[in-house]
Amino acid sequence: MINRKVIMAIADGLGDRPHTMLGNKTPLEYARTPNLDDLASEGITGMMDLIAPGIPVGTDMGHLILFGYEPQHYPGRGPIEALGIGMEVKPGDIVLRCNFATVDEAGIVVDRRAGRIREKTNEIAKSINGMELEDGVVAYLEPATEHRAVLILRGDGLSDQVSDSDPKAPNDGKPYHHIEPKDASKEAQKTAYLLNVFLKKAHEILSSHPVNVERITAGKLPANFILTRGAGRMVDIEPIAEKLNINVSCIAGESTVLGVAKLAGYKTFTDSSMTGNIDTNIELKAKLAIEEIANNDIVYVHMKAPDVKGHDNKPLEKTKSIELFDQMVGMIREKLPDNVYLALAADHSTPCEVGEHTGEPVPVLIAGPSIRKDRVSQYNEMDCAYGGMGRLTGSDFVRTLHDLLGFVKKQGN
Repeated sequence: MINRKVIMAIADGLGDRPHTMLGNKTPLEYARTPNLDDLASEGITGMMDLIAPGIPVGTDMGHLILFGYEPQHYPGRGPIEALGIGMEVKPGDIVLRCNFATVDEAGIVVDRRAGRIREKTNEIAKSINGMELEDGVVAYLEPATEHRAVLILRGDGLSDQVSDSDPKAPNDGKPYHHIEPKDASKEAQKTAYLLNVFLKKAHEILSSHPVNVERITAGKLPANFILTRGAGRMVDIEPIAEKLNINVSCIAGESTVLGVAKLAGYKTFTDSSMTGNIDTNIELKAKLAIEEIANNDIVYVHMKAPDVKGHDNKPLEKTKSIELFDQMVGMIREKLPDNVYLALAADHSTPCEVGEHTGEPVPVLIAGPSIRKDRVSQYNEMDCAYGGMGRLTGSDFVRTLHDLLGFVKKQGN
């Protein structure tokens, strides 16, 4: 059997739309990407819908699919985030994804990310972690990547069938949502009530927290509110690593991605220098990718920055983040073993003009030994539409890689 391996480099939120600030090009078209374009010339390209055309997905669902699962395996964002930051999740726990946010006196959301707060979130979280609510239910909050956090409600008679308090982008300037039960069960009603109690108590504590007083004095937005979404309950999912009997590593600085990787049974590598933004340590990511492929079948290496700049509607900065991704890919290429395929992908599109995920497809690429090259010579949303892989789903793309590695069983005799 031929011994082949894969390194997949994932640019989070890479896909975009033509933008007037970029001469009606997408950030990927506008960016200088010699390494990505060289790989396009050397490999086969296409356009990928993570689920199907026109269906937006979150970072969690996108990576769940890129890591080998189907959409129906999705356990909810909360449990994934908890795994990503190493929180212990017990049976019956309700887990929610959160943002540190800024609201005014009337409950209007001034900023869903509290000015993209990055410093001292551990101190803020500590002040409300372990909050005792009613009926023996306790709330546990721990910080995640940058402005993100994870909330666990632990106690009897709880449900994950509750709505979000987060108004979601681009709805800064509107009130946060009162949490409602999604069904008529007593458990859902109880959980919604307790979450609303938690939000009120947390706001009271955070409004006078020393870190927020310090931020206001410095002219920064205070993290005085917790926005919740993606309630979930951990489910029993077979790790892909065990199912396929493969060794996989994931290198990332984003807790959601790390959480999905842990769910899949993959080894994870992160570092404080691997931020969720444009200052991430691409040298370390590339170095680890080459080191890890020596003893693994697949290595995923992730960059969050393009998604962040898309959410912030900053097309020029998104262009810079893509050029940084190109540099990281170039570092990997320099030391790539001959038996390793290099794949490029994204988990979804985040057009700058929208500031949120959309259902438009993303460009994908596979280069490496014995690959069927197409005639595409540039890696972007327009050129890859003419690629040899055509338009395929995320599961199709992953299965194509698994087949190249010999992991897919033959059908029939």
